[in-house]
Amino acid sequence: MIDATLGGFLDEVGARTPAPASGAGAAVTGAIAAALAELVARFGADEPATAEAESLRARLLRLAEEDSEAYVAFMETRSDSDRDRTIDVPVAIAEAAASVRELAGGLASRANASTVGDAEAAAELAGAAARVGARLVELNLRGADDDRLDRARAAAQN
Repeated sequence: MIDATLGGFLDEVGARTPAPASGAGAAVTGAIAAALAELVARFGADEPATAEAESLRARLLRLAEEDSEAYVAFMETRSDSDRDRTIDVPVAIAEAAASVRELAGGLASRANASTVGDAEAAAELAGAAARVGARLVELNLRGADDDRLDRARAAAQN
């Protein structure tokens, strides 16, 4: 998925298959947000923010793959360990996206006029990705009491 074209990825999401689906979509959305934050950081010559954005982008792209793999594995095995992966990965998506949202928010406060919209878009997209990740955790837990839901919900808060 990391090396797929955008069109190819969208074709895969739209196909009648169990994965990739919303988790991968949220992770890729978070990665797009991180790329926008990276752009803003580069224009601001903010090397630490650039490096953080690059790292988060790569992490979210890996999580897109992991989410698809976890869901396919669970559909095949129905095992508890594979079910746990369908929860752990969306938690990680929510938390990584929340980090992008925070980074982008900080960049927006100091961005120049030509990139402030990119920073704001990054924060909005990352927030949406975090909320989707949290919702997937909730759905995959199926009402079970689990601290991972608290973590995901905390990440989803704006």
